[in-house]
Amino acid sequence: MTTSEHAPAPHRAAARRSLEALALGDAFGERWFPLFRKPKEAYEQVRARRMPEEPDWHWTDDTAMALGIQRVLDQYGEIRQQELAESFALIYDADPARGYGYGMHQLLPRVLTEPAGWRRLAADLFEGQGSLGNGAAMRVAPLGAWFAHDLQRVVQQAELSAQVTHAHPDGGAGAVAVAVAAALSVRGELDLRTIAESTPEGAVRDGLERAVDVPFTTEPWRAADLLGNGQRIRADDTVPFALWSAARHPDDLVAALWTTAEGFGDVDTTCAITGGVVGARTGTDAVPAAWLERREPVPGGPAA
Repeated sequence: MTTSEHAPAPHRAAARRSLEALALGDAFGERWFPLFRKPKEAYEQVRARRMPEEPDWHWTDDTAMALGIQRVLDQYGEIRQQELAESFALIYDADPARGYGYGMHQLLPRVLTEPAGWRRLAADLFEGQGSLGNGAAMRVAPLGAWFAHDLQRVVQQAELSAQVTHAHPDGGAGAVAVAVAAALSVRGELDLRTIAESTPEGAVRDGLERAVDVPFTTEPWRAADLLGNGQRIRADDTVPFALWSAARHPDDLVAALWTTAEGFGDVDTTCAITGGVVGARTGTDAVPAAWLERREPVPGGPAA
């Protein structure tokens, strides 16, 4: 018997809901990059709330790495860091063209050949500073949903999940913030101030504290200007706006994704974060069927 069998059943279901919605946000957000449409066209379509018409919406590394977390949780019921490192490396090796960032292209092939060295390898990134990117945050919402019954455990497990690839404190703080947000979402208690108070001190927490003071009546593009839209691929430039969008629409996944898309920037990642947080509560049942038909399936079956 694995420890995953002892996880409360409602939170196992919430983790799957979060994963499905994260993948939807990821694939939806990817539609707005210049690879698929010119910026002016993307802006006009997002403002008009016109669904992207491509028949296939593929998800990216955001979802691929979230699957790595989900597999470890399914097997062990908690984060085991070497096993998570191996999971990430194997998923990367199977399909390295999912849009991974520079750091993961450097790290994960090395982890594949030396899984026990993940801590040293992660710390060596970016001239020994470790990654402060948004990668640990973009993948972690299902973990927050899994442990939603225990916020202390959410923080601890999110930090463990981040350390495997993001040794810089800001990278870890981004993961904590998103995981706490997903847990609060499951509980119907999504609140930016609570998230900020649960996040370690530093640039991510500072951004969340600014987000608390941005009214939800603010135009999304303006909120993105104030909080960052992920264009710098840093956790502190990504997480505050994505969670502001989630808190703006805690019970409406589609509205939350459109709001996030209006911020543009690293829009697949901001939408993945927002989707994973809101969807931990709502699931995807209210999402238009055409969206779900287009989105690439997520291994493991539908949400419970």
